[in-house]
Amino acid sequence: MVEPSYVPVLPTTRAAQAAFRHLDVRARRRIAPLWTVIPRIGPERVRGTRPAPDPDTDPAELRRWLVPRMNSLTEVMADAAGWIDAAHVEALLEGSATALWHLATKSRLRLVTGPERDPQQQRYIADLAFLSGRGLGIRVLLDGPPDEAEATELRSLVERLGQPPDQLDLILDVGLVVDPLASGETALIALDLLAPLIPWRTVVLAAGAFPRTFEDHHTQPFRVLARHDWQLYRSVCAARPGLPRRVTYGDYSVEHASSANIAPAQHRGPGWGLLRYTTPESFLLARAPTRGRDHVVRARATARRIVEGGAFRGDGGTGPSAGERWLHSCAYGDGPRGSGNAETWIQAGHNQHMHFAMSQLGATG
Repeated sequence: MVEPSYVPVLPTTRAAQAAFRHLDVRARRRIAPLWTVIPRIGPERVRGTRPAPDPDTDPAELRRWLVPRMNSLTEVMADAAGWIDAAHVEALLEGSATALWHLATKSRLRLVTGPERDPQQQRYIADLAFLSGRGLGIRVLLDGPPDEAEATELRSLVERLGQPPDQLDLILDVGLVVDPLASGETALIALDLLAPLIPWRTVVLAAGAFPRTFEDHHTQPFRVLARHDWQLYRSVCAARPGLPRRVTYGDYSVEHASSANIAPAQHRGPGWGLLRYTTPESFLLARAPTRGRDHVVRARATARRIVEGGAFRGDGGTGPSAGERWLHSCAYGDGPRGSGNAETWIQAGHNQHMHFAMSQLGATG
């Protein structure tokens, strides 16, 4: 694939897939998502660890659940490229093997492994990647500054997998940025220590800044929060202008960095959701009800507040992204049809964010 300009880290949910499907052709050509397969059942997974015991023990049910979802993702991606990380489901090989084979042979997605994973699973994913002919992504979780031991572990993994460097992508995943200064230092150490190990085909620096919770949403339904992920990337590029190769920007779009670690809800959600809008430096978050007698009127009023704000780019309903056009239509529509729900609002937010991030990267070179 052409080296991407932007890597959104997305969960394999309906909302995220629909958001990507509705990107315009020009954006799709330069965006390469890193999809993370969400768990089928069980509690939230802890980043970088496997639950013990694994709650998903039924291979037939996993296969029945996973195969159609991965086939759907393959259709959504069509001729677009990206990565797919199956860490949450790959351990139960009897249940995941068919879907992983389809991904390797019928899609343009590159499979992903990581240093912290079981060696047998690393080997299996690497073998599938070799058969695909598209290479392999190695996702390194940066929950703290890496050291020489971790560099040695990564080098050992590369040697053990036996893939040529021009078939390997390094994905440095900072996760949620809580302290921008500390995360920036971690990213710089990782780039200095891990990026020079081999001539990687692609080096991605990914981070997330979207909040997990919306505190005080009853008294403050509208919030503006800094895009620390974007600020982190710019600060790293400014601190290392002489890097031998370009570092590709990645973020978690408009969902929190743990969203792909959570199985689909088995119960009714809260009676509210979030409309989201991305600006050059911030996320606009607006709480709106999803139930109640006047929830449609209130949801449209919430959308109208975003649309009529100074940061909105979709004047007259002809905005640059499908997400902005949907927001405008919601804001000035009438009746329940077209007012959306929590899932629709996530979809519109993802679409607008990906389109905006792509154009922002183009503007900054």
